[in-house]
Amino acid sequence: QVQLVESGGGLVQPGGSLRLSCAASGRIFRIDGMAWYRQAPGNQRDLVASITTTGSTNYADSVKGRFTISRDNAKNTVALQMNSLKPEDTAVYYCQVAAQALGVFRTTTYWGQGTQVTVSS
Repeated sequence: QVQLVESGGGLVQPGGSLRLSCAASGRIFRIDGMAWYRQAPGNQRDLVASITTTGSTNYADSVKGRFTISRDNAKNTVALQMNSLKPEDTAVYYCQVAAQALGVFRTTTYWGQGTQVTVSS
């Protein structure tokens, strides 16, 4: 019904930057909230940042001032600009979208496949 494809992960040195992107496609009627989560080995999956349809944002305390979430409603995409990266940012990052598919009369949460971000010298 709705597919999410992420891109932009990789290896970066401490202090560097990466930009993650997530594109939603399929039988989309409406997309509501969009967000990025991350999960480090042995840890639970935690919210990194979220954005509403009107552009209101919310960030985890650990990334405030370093990460910026944005969305393009016309293209059904969400991005995460990550600056001043630290080794503790190392994790698999997942895109999450709340969307209503065509012919489905409820909002469903969809997840991307995850993209690895490694911050190391």
